[in-house]
Amino acid sequence: MKSLALTLALASAAAVLAAPAPLRADAQAAIDGCIDQLRRVGGPDAQAGGTVLGQEWSQAGTLVRLRDAGGTVWECIGYDDGAVGSLRVVGAADDGGGAMAGAASPGGEQRIRFAAGTSGTQLSGTLAPGRSMRYVLGARKGQFLRVSVQSRGGALDYRIFNPDRSALLDLISSDKPYRGQLWQSGDHVVEVVNAGARPVSYDMGIGID
Repeated sequence: MKSLALTLALASAAAVLAAPAPLRADAQAAIDGCIDQLRRVGGPDAQAGGTVLGQEWSQAGTLVRLRDAGGTVWECIGYDDGAVGSLRVVGAADDGGGAMAGAASPGGEQRIRFAAGTSGTQLSGTLAPGRSMRYVLGARKGQFLRVSVQSRGGALDYRIFNPDRSALLDLISSDKPYRGQLWQSGDHVVEVVNAGARPVSYDMGIGID
């Protein structure tokens, strides 16, 4: 009887150890925030939110990997309040011909930081059809933001959002530069949009006065 009781106790303990640990509430908030951000910036393939491939929680933030309906894999840093620190593409879908260096980006988000002693920077990219790229820049109320986008091989548009997600500049053609005063402090977003049917390359200048 003692042997049987010991066997049952060991089996019960093993079952408890084998059970998956419940997902932390703060990690779930980070995952939900990443999924919402993917829906906003990922284009048509991301409207369902994507499949969670994995997540790694730490006190500094939760690393979340997602795959959208088109097969593109995204990596996101989320926080326990649902905010998102970054979202970037880490694996584009294979079109059957294999991955190619320099292929058009399926979009995403990139934080802009200026080099020490400068107030602007130049960026280049190639945007896939139907995709957008969001550039996040921290700036203060009263400063002036300047943006220029020069497309190569097709037409692009861009728009600018305030930190509260209201529109600072509605969608305009990339051949029109922008310079305007900011009315809010925080992260402003410049979103470059390719509404066409083929990849388009571009050069973008962005700065603060």
